[in-house]
Amino acid sequence: MDPLRQLRYFIAVAEELHFGRAAERLRIAQPALSQRIRKLETDIGARLLERDSRRVELTEAGQILLVEARDLIARWERAKSLVGKAHRGEIDALRVGVPPELAGRVLAAILTAFESRQVRVDLQELTTAEQVRLLADRQLDAGLLQYPVDVVGLESGPAVETPLGVVLPRDSPLAARAALTLADLAGHGLVIFPRAAAPGLYDATLRTCWEHGFRPTSVQHARNPEFVLGMVLSGRGVAFDQGLVAQKEPRVVWRPLPEGTLSWRLALTWPAAAPHPLVRELADLIVAVVQGDGASRPAPIQDTPQRRPWDVVAGRT
Repeated sequence: MDPLRQLRYFIAVAEELHFGRAAERLRIAQPALSQRIRKLETDIGARLLERDSRRVELTEAGQILLVEARDLIARWERAKSLVGKAHRGEIDALRVGVPPELAGRVLAAILTAFESRQVRVDLQELTTAEQVRLLADRQLDAGLLQYPVDVVGLESGPAVETPLGVVLPRDSPLAARAALTLADLAGHGLVIFPRAAAPGLYDATLRTCWEHGFRPTSVQHARNPEFVLGMVLSGRGVAFDQGLVAQKEPRVVWRPLPEGTLSWRLALTWPAAAPHPLVRELADLIVAVVQGDGASRPAPIQDTPQRRPWDVVAGRT
């Protein structure tokens, strides 16, 4: 019997918890349905349902299979839909998440460069954590994630790395220096994105600060660039940025850190199962656009077992 059909039968029984109602829903005879469920249990090697004359309940194995079966059916339906539309030349819009920090000129360049593919790119401003959740729910086709991040069940394209520097008030004594180290920031607070936005990158950034002699006296959270500027100008702390924030406000300056100290790593990431046909092409295009912006360079995203998550952000091997 077709395994997907077996799973559809099981899902109906698991949702109805009643063989009679499930049989009516599937439009087959109840004895035949019972026989097929028993066959599925034999094939899988586990009891999926506890049943007697009055009730039907899922076993623990049945609960696990219900989750997996729904996911498999959804992936199969999506795969059929994508293949059919590709065959007819009707590729869906590409739903892509991008981090709030991505420069507007980069967003415009990505959209412009992809116009010739005859597919609409629907960009959504989302944090890395939000993107990971929506990718898992198949509500996004791809996401431009800030690494390090847990990508179980996801596949990533080539990564780009953007070195970070320090944003601080122009009247700060440190502003007189041409470049800074993290140790120079001792005694200052830090303005950084909320941990919930990108937990892996947040933890790695703070760990790198501590390892290089900068233990912030306070940590203030800010997502919006304007809010970051306000916090820096009010003396609440310094911020890390690729240089864009300082261009908007003459009362702050940007100073580079030594090469390899801190960086943002971005990579387009998508569900490994039944991906949108154009995600790999978009991944290569994004790398070309971001590198062409002049502030980024190619970077590997895969850690070896000997490397720690914070080593990835710090740029150490």
